[in-house]
Amino acid sequence: MAVKIDKDICIGCGACIDACPTGALSMEGDKAVCDESTCIDCGSCIPVCPVQAISE
Repeated sequence: MAVKIDKDICIGCGACIDACPTGALSMEGDKAVCDESTCIDCGSCIPVCPVQAISE
């Protein structure tokens, strides 16, 4: 399983990328994306998102 990022809500701040221990998150254009093969579903990115664009 991997976290889900709502691209309609994401503001592209990058906070989630800095919080990810596996490097599963990156920017695609001006939005964050999750590499599902690398994500361990730890949830470290969820509380740092200022607009609650990330969910499990």
